[in-house]
Amino acid sequence: MDDFRLDPTLERDTAFVGALPRCDVLLMDDCRFPWLILVPRMMGVSELFDLEPADQGAVMREAAIAGRTLKSLTGATKINIGALGNIVRQLHIHVVARKESDAAWPGPVWGFGAREPYVPRFREGMRLKLAEALGAPA
Repeated sequence: MDDFRLDPTLERDTAFVGALPRCDVLLMDDCRFPWLILVPRMMGVSELFDLEPADQGAVMREAAIAGRTLKSLTGATKINIGALGNIVRQLHIHVVARKESDAAWPGPVWGFGAREPYVPRFREGMRLKLAEALGAPA
């Protein structure tokens, strides 16, 4: 894990929230959708099935924790969880809070319009609230 490096695209487009046992938790810098990204701290992994079975289970449990937390904090109608990786090959799991009132509902958020970065103080407030709710040390 000492040689773990976050993909530059993820680093550029997100803010670090905290660390769970297997994954770093990132906040996507797009205020239109409350959106977390979990990145297992393992190099050379691009697919869920590349993980050892114990790691697969742990990563999925962490995605469930992130989804439950995001739903609780946002009052989301639905939580979308997915690992796409068509642009960023490093394994990362999207956890997106959706509401019927959001701009992309009911379609996918991926590729919908242009990303709208948070105002820095709101991003920091959201980041801190999430870190506390997840119990994820920064």
